[in-house]
Amino acid sequence: MLIFTEQELKQYVQLNNEAIAIVEAGFTKLTDNEAVMPPIMRVDLHDQNGEVDVKTAYVKGEDMFAIKVSSGFFNNYKLGLPSGNGLMLLISTQTGIPQAILLDNGYLTEVRTAAAGAIAANYLSRKNIETAGVIGAGSQARYQARALKLVRDFKRILVYSRSEDRSRKYAVDMSAELGIEVQVAESAEEVVRNSDTVITTTPATEPVIKAEWLHPGLHITAMGSDAEHKQELEAEVLARADKLICDTKAQCARLGELHHALDKGILTNESHVIELGQLTSGKLSGRVNDEEITVCDLTGTGVQDTVIALFAYSELVKREIGLKVENKKLALKN
Repeated sequence: MLIFTEQELKQYVQLNNEAIAIVEAGFTKLTDNEAVMPPIMRVDLHDQNGEVDVKTAYVKGEDMFAIKVSSGFFNNYKLGLPSGNGLMLLISTQTGIPQAILLDNGYLTEVRTAAAGAIAANYLSRKNIETAGVIGAGSQARYQARALKLVRDFKRILVYSRSEDRSRKYAVDMSAELGIEVQVAESAEEVVRNSDTVITTTPATEPVIKAEWLHPGLHITAMGSDAEHKQELEAEVLARADKLICDTKAQCARLGELHHALDKGILTNESHVIELGQLTSGKLSGRVNDEEITVCDLTGTGVQDTVIALFAYSELVKREIGLKVENKKLALKN
């Protein structure tokens, strides 16, 4: 077995166009029924404002698949710690024997989640945008801005979070990193009304975006709602969208923004919902004009985890990086 550390993974796996292409191919595999992905298992620790998810998927033809344990503890910022953590385990598809442990502390999840945001924006956001809005100022809010910059050449970010201090630090850091203007907004409404593309990255349990704020040409990527009790968008936002996209319809109907719209009867199982893989595979079109309002509901898929883990494994093995641990099970002889 090989063990890889966060430092090693960060050195050779970055959020770039290659990572985006790998995740995009994963969504196509999912739509083409070339992947087996069970429902997410989750443990909620509401008294600690935390959760632990287990996600996995087998991509047909690959010699390994990933099982990911991912945690989100949303009070960690008070301790100076990131909210996200976790690790990935790669298992042989031929023997079931574990082959590698990726001790990424949630880093690969950050990369694959941001890559999905970039994919959504590339198919659904207007080609020419001036202002990107970000709601939330944590780690994923930073990754989403970096990812969006890879597919759209915007000039300004408007950021809003419940913590003004965190918003101000975000503005300083991302302005220096991306070389663009980053302004702190006074409200989520200000962000939505004045942005061409909006990304929500919060663990909110009540809507932070209202339908009345939407305007022609707006694209929203909502990636914070990945549990039944979470919600970033008013259910009416989904009904007002000219195109509604999910990473997977079944998963979003259970956990995502779609779940709330279905529960309230604002949408039904017959409502037209597109899966992201239908766009990446070319089966359906994304944005077709500059006036459409588009919404993408991302809950995070096991396919994303398997493809990014396999990519990371390949990148490190070819450089002969990783700690090799002998852990063989001896067969009994008669």
